[in-house]
Amino acid sequence: MPEAKGFGKRKTPRSKDPVSLGSVIDGLMAEQVFSRGMPVASLASRWTDVVGDRLAEQTEPLALEAGVLTVGATNGAWAAQVRFMADEVKRQANLALGPERVRLVTVIVRNRRSQG
Repeated sequence: MPEAKGFGKRKTPRSKDPVSLGSVIDGLMAEQVFSRGMPVASLASRWTDVVGDRLAEQTEPLALEAGVLTVGATNGAWAAQVRFMADEVKRQANLALGPERVRLVTVIVRNRRSQG
């Protein structure tokens, strides 16, 4: 039997009792690595509302770490547009996520490969 990393190193024995899905999700959210991605996922789902239709087609939120929102753009021209609108992007992102979650907006160019 192949062994996974950490196999057999469980601190507490597994229970055969059923567990609610809500408690499993609460446990996952308590792990900081997992929960760090939630604000970005929430922002991505509302990205069109944050930046508008046209800019949303060419950009995407990539990360939110320590108040710094990193946005990916398809090329330099769209990156420049995000930089020009950084204060408005920050304002709209904070409206979507809650006050002062985003303190700074940075942009990187990420070429999307064509599908097909």
